Amino acid sequence: MSIQVQTAPFDPGQLTNDAHAGDPAIGALVCFTGYVRDLSQQQTVEGLFLEHFPGMTEKSLQGIAEEAARRWPLQRVHVLHRVGQLGLAEPIVFVAAASMHREDAFQACAFIMDYLKTRAPFWKKEQTTTGSHWVEGRTSDLEAADRWADDKDAP
Repeated sequence: MSIQVQTAPFDPGQLTNDAHAGDPAIGALVCFTGYVRDLSQQQTVEGLFLEHFPGMTEKSLQGIAEEAARRWPLQRVHVLHRVGQLGLAEPIVFVAAASMHREDAFQACAFIMDYLKTRAPFWKKEQTTTGSHWVEGRTSDLEAADRWADDKDAP
């Protein structure tokens, strides 16, 4: 299990290769990369600033990854999240879930992303053409995370 929070850019292709690392026990590797996009809530985005609490953030990400590993038989989990100032089209987050079977890897990756969006202590400030503002949580993100609460092993 690998958890990273950093300001530096990363290469999603290299992280994907590292997550598999030629392990013959891995039959499926599902990866997600999130990027800074140019439009949010009908406003043109020029950049993004992500704030966090060092130590608390890593502990939260570790807990989310451990919960995924309890729910699905995973060989490997990797979560990398950037903080600080980010420009358009830069990668923000990378999640990899490796398992013997694709369904476990797909489910685990989706679970981790849903929980990152709703439970991880990050705060986003969008810089738009009309000024800067902190981004509030979205109902759609909470609804996506709620699907995992129906699971008998939910926290």
